[in-house]
Amino acid sequence: MVIEQTQKRGWTFLTNHAHVLLCIAADPTLRIREIAVLVGITERAAQRIVAELEAEGYITHQRVGRRNHYEVHGEQPLRHPLEHHMGISALLHALTVDVGPVRTG
Repeated sequence: MVIEQTQKRGWTFLTNHAHVLLCIAADPTLRIREIAVLVGITERAAQRIVAELEAEGYITHQRVGRRNHYEVHGEQPLRHPLEHHMGISALLHALTVDVGPVRTG
């Protein structure tokens, strides 16, 4: 996964939760440290976001050796009332070309 590291200060269209989800969808074997670097947040913030995504059913993880392997559950709805009728797989597919396995049902 290649992400250009030119961050502009100010607001963005996506939240850190969306950025973390995009990272996990692109590479389900990323470590928290790697996610934090890619998103530009602390490891603690990345860990909290991953825990929140898992608590809400957007991702699950399985321990494989010394690493976690994440699974994205694309059927889960987007959280805002304007997009609640769509699953997160629609967002992932709109924003990525090379998405790893996304369960849609």
